[in-house]
Amino acid sequence: MSNAVLKPILAIDFGRARIGLAISDELQLLAHPLETIAASKEAVARIAAIVRERKIDKAIVGVPRRMSGEIGTAATEALKFVERLRTVLPCEVITWDERLSTVAANRALREAGKKTRSTRPYVDQVAAQVILQGYLDHQNSAPAEEFSR
Repeated sequence: MSNAVLKPILAIDFGRARIGLAISDELQLLAHPLETIAASKEAVARIAAIVRERKIDKAIVGVPRRMSGEIGTAATEALKFVERLRTVLPCEVITWDERLSTVAANRALREAGKKTRSTRPYVDQVAAQVILQGYLDHQNSAPAEEFSR
């Protein structure tokens, strides 16, 4: 790896009611929950502010494909959100297959001893963390020659 300073990566778990956010460390190795925001008209502006404040390198948006790989209603809504983000964010916006990320997030919180009702505010952040960790692990397992291009 070069001595270039890496910028954090933001992950977004889009939902109709809430949007979960997670952020990587500066080494782009670990994902951490960041915050949950309401899925409102102000959501894009809040995400844009975070991207500017934290000098985000890339935004990864989870697209919940069906198990068959097809694009369903939820994935279509997420893709529309991606298009809105691409018009305002100064960084690259990448889509990432996030099948079962919310299921994994709920399981992780349950295994940590958290009760379902009390985890509602956090589950979207943890789902974004699951999405981002999957992306980071994939990037960090890629052959070295991919990074030298």
